[in-house]
Amino acid sequence: MSVVIRRAEPRDAADMAALDKLCFASPWSLASFEQELNGNKLALYIAAEDEDEGLIGYAGLWAVVDEGHITNIAVHPDYRDRGLGTLLLSRLIAVSEAGGVVRHTLEVRPSNTAALALYRKFGFREEGRRKGYYEDNGEDALILWRSK
Repeated sequence: MSVVIRRAEPRDAADMAALDKLCFASPWSLASFEQELNGNKLALYIAAEDEDEGLIGYAGLWAVVDEGHITNIAVHPDYRDRGLGTLLLSRLIAVSEAGGVVRHTLEVRPSNTAALALYRKFGFREEGRRKGYYEDNGEDALILWRSK
């Protein structure tokens, strides 16, 4: 596996939407990704591309003043448990911090133990809960924060 981590580009929108369908119960639409990559000045997205397979992962956030709200991290199911999520999150944090972000936040399902383990590796801590946040099943979301 030869993976390149790079800034996501508008041409990645369709692949990101397809990957979202594989990874999430409530995936984002193609139009949402097009808006993020073309029109959202707050958005920063990082893509993971395998030279043979194409886009296999991405991570994104909205940088609002000095806070980064992580929107999504997705890794193709065939590429999980190989450190790709760690690599994507590490790069996303580094690039956003270089741009002035000093705190990061996100929401995550309490049942998503793999994601929680990843976030805790980077110093994220639970600081709240959003009741019934996820529309597909009414599951709460944990609100996690980390500081530089």
